[in-house]
Amino acid sequence: MMTPMRYVVLVLGIIISLHFILSFSHEDYGKATSFSNISNQFKGSTGRPPYADGVPEEYRHPADVASPPQERKANATFVLLARNSDLNGMATSMKQMEDRFNKKFQYPYVFLNEEPFSDEFKERITALTDAPVEFGLISKEHWYQPDWIDEQKATEAREQMVKNQVIYGGSVPYRNMCRYYSGFFFRHPLLQKYKYYWRMDPDVTFFCDLDYDPFLLMQDQKKVYGFTISLYEYEATIPTLWDTVKEFMGENPDLITEGNAMGFVSDNSGQSYNRCHFWSNFEIGDLDFWRGETYMKFFEFLDQKGGFYYERWGDAPVHSIAAALFAKKEQIHFFNEIGYRHNPFQHCPQGDTHKQGKCWCNPKDNFDYEWYSCLARYDKLF
Repeated sequence: MMTPMRYVVLVLGIIISLHFILSFSHEDYGKATSFSNISNQFKGSTGRPPYADGVPEEYRHPADVASPPQERKANATFVLLARNSDLNGMATSMKQMEDRFNKKFQYPYVFLNEEPFSDEFKERITALTDAPVEFGLISKEHWYQPDWIDEQKATEAREQMVKNQVIYGGSVPYRNMCRYYSGFFFRHPLLQKYKYYWRMDPDVTFFCDLDYDPFLLMQDQKKVYGFTISLYEYEATIPTLWDTVKEFMGENPDLITEGNAMGFVSDNSGQSYNRCHFWSNFEIGDLDFWRGETYMKFFEFLDQKGGFYYERWGDAPVHSIAAALFAKKEQIHFFNEIGYRHNPFQHCPQGDTHKQGKCWCNPKDNFDYEWYSCLARYDKLF
């Protein structure tokens, strides 16, 4: 009869034997499990992403105390793309933003629409805030499908997506929106005077009181992109996107930033796309990053391929891939303190952060580390 100790020795022997067999027969496994690689991982990572240290106290305001006129502020605005029919949803989102954050910080709002806003829309929206509000019209050349798109090819692609039950697969307006957010919103005349923006969508929920200024955090720490939810993109919407990105990288290797976040979007150093992206219905970003020569060259390259219409490329993967390639990983920030929901997913702060923000979301309903979330991949960057 085998003793417990002999059994343990036998099992260890089998494991060690398998390790050596796999090390010699599978090169990738050997590299991943080598002592030098493991050592380098420990040396190159603190194991703590930047958000884990919380918000420095100097950024925080006492509860329910309005910012005095001389208080330091960033050059920033909220950006809201909306139709007149979105009025109720926008009013809901904006009222929550005012109650949770902006009644104290008084940042302006910029509303954009491809059609003129109605008087009713303007009146109800401006009644919700004491902050400045501007309403802008999107130019037709920035919004509508360009003439050089092969409409027969685009129609066939939409019809196929409808057959395959791809969400928004048959929608041209949705594609217009994705292309506009990818390459044009930051060019609008009303946004030229601003450096930072916070995107808001209709019918979203903000769960927590925010007693610090995210814009100042972005500014002082030189961040370029902030998110609350990350997940995998629908593969059927972007079948050739990464091939196009690889083509761009091959032609412009000098534009890829050292110390970037490639590991968030690819598990094999860029050979393929793992489909992770930041959900762009919430994003706080640097407008100059999108306006910069590198991103503009990237967008124009993608746009000329026609994938916004021949497929259904979203602004979320486009923005995410660009941030991952053209910014340092430390410049991408997870806003852990901002409780947020866009159906069907939500980020609900946990523990002391939940308590400090007086959050009213259920901590158990939190997408951060669900199987379809990419937050763990972001954490591993550090």
